[in-house]
Amino acid sequence: MHADGTTVHNDAVTRRTGSADLPLHSGHVPSWLSTRMAALGRVMTEAIVHHYGRDELLRRLSHPFWFQSLGAVMGMDWHSSGITTSVVAALQRGLAPIRHELGIYVCGGKGLRARETPSQLARLGDETGLDATALTRASRLVAKVDGAAVQDGFDLYLHAFIATSTGRWCVVQQGMNEHRRDARRYHWLSEHLDSFLDSPHAAIDGRHQGVIVNLADARAARNRAASLELVRDGPDRAVAILRRLRQSSSPALSLFPQLDRQLAPEQPLPCLQMPAHHEVRASDVVLRRLHAALAAAAERGPADFSELLLTPGIGARTVASLALVAEVIHGAPSRFSDPARFSMAHGGKDAHPFPVPLKVYDQTIRVLKQAVTSASLGNDDKLAAITRLDAQARWLERAADGGPDFDTLTAEEHSRSAQFGGRTVFGPAREPAPE
Repeated sequence: MHADGTTVHNDAVTRRTGSADLPLHSGHVPSWLSTRMAALGRVMTEAIVHHYGRDELLRRLSHPFWFQSLGAVMGMDWHSSGITTSVVAALQRGLAPIRHELGIYVCGGKGLRARETPSQLARLGDETGLDATALTRASRLVAKVDGAAVQDGFDLYLHAFIATSTGRWCVVQQGMNEHRRDARRYHWLSEHLDSFLDSPHAAIDGRHQGVIVNLADARAARNRAASLELVRDGPDRAVAILRRLRQSSSPALSLFPQLDRQLAPEQPLPCLQMPAHHEVRASDVVLRRLHAALAAAAERGPADFSELLLTPGIGARTVASLALVAEVIHGAPSRFSDPARFSMAHGGKDAHPFPVPLKVYDQTIRVLKQAVTSASLGNDDKLAAITRLDAQARWLERAADGGPDFDTLTAEEHSRSAQFGGRTVFGPAREPAPE
C-alpha cells in the first residue's frame, strides 16, 4: 500500500513462506537483556535499511524463519513463543528515538498495546501525513481475518503493525492455545497484497491443530460466496440444506454446484519445527554453516577488525558473534532454516545454549553502532568490513568439512562464561569448579 492508500497488485499466494511450531512459554525478559535487545535491534535495523532499504526490512520481518533467527541472535530463548513479544518490544523501544529519521514505525504490541494500534496510527498520520485511515483499516482487517476468518484454535493476544514513511507495512500477530501449550504466529506484508480474502498471509507459524476453518484462503472463495447466498435467500433454503446434509451424511456434498470450480493444489510449504526441549542440540544446528562463520571470524578478524575498525578491546569472541549478526543482516532466506544456530552469538537468558555473555554483547553493539554511524556520515568502510565477514563465511562454507563438534563448542562457552560476564535469569555465571 502506498501513501495515497492504493495497493500494489500481484499474486498474493506466492508470499506464503511456511510454518513453525512455537512452544508456549511463560516468564519475562529481564531489564539487563531487554535494554541490549533494543540497542542491537536498532543498529541491525539501521544496517539493513542502509544496505537494502525499508521495503527489504518489511520483507524480512514477514519471513518467519528470519524473524525467529533475529530473536535468537538477540539472546532470547531460541525456540519459544516469547521471541515474538520480545523482538517486537525491542524494535519498538530501540527505534522510537529515530523513527522519523529512519522512516520505520512500530505500533501495537501485546495485550492492551494491541488495542492502541488505531490511535497510534492516527497520531502517526498527524505527524507524517500518511493515510492513517487506510493503515487503520488494514490493521483492523488483518486482526479480523486472523481472529475470525481463520478459525484454527488460537486466540490472538499480540498485534504489531510496522509501517514505513512510504506507506508500506507488515504485520506480526500471535495467538495462543493454552490447552495445547502452543502459539501460532501470523505474518502479513502489504507488498503484492491484492485482497485480504485470497490467501493474504505472508506466512503462518505454528503446529497444525487438526481441522482449520480458513475463510481467508483463496480456495475458500466458494465458501464465502455460498455464505452470502444463504444470507440473501433467507432461512428456508438454509434449513433445507441442513436437513439434506443430515439425511445424506456425506461430507463431500456440494451445497452450491453452480459455484464449484477446479482449483490448483497448494504447493507444500517449508515447515520449521520448533521442538519442545529447551537445550540447543547439535541436531538443531547446521554445523557446516556454524563452522564456516567461526572460521571466517578467525580469518577476517585480524585483517578487518584490528586495522580497519580500530576498536580497542575487540577479541576473537566478539568477532565470532559479529559473524552471526552479519549473516542475519545480509543472509538470504534459505540460510535461516536453523534459527538455533544464531543463539551461538549471544546465548540465551535461560542458559541455553549458554549464558548471555554481556561483555561480548556490549562489544557487538558498540562495533555495529560505530559502523552504522560512520556509514550515515558517508564512510562505509566499517560497515563494509562486517559485510565482508559474512561473505567470507559463505565462501568458507563451500569447503567446510569439519571442526569442533557442537558439544565441545557449547562446553567451551560455558567454561568461559564468567570471563565474558555471562548472565541468565537465574543470576551471573560462576567460575567453573577446578578439576
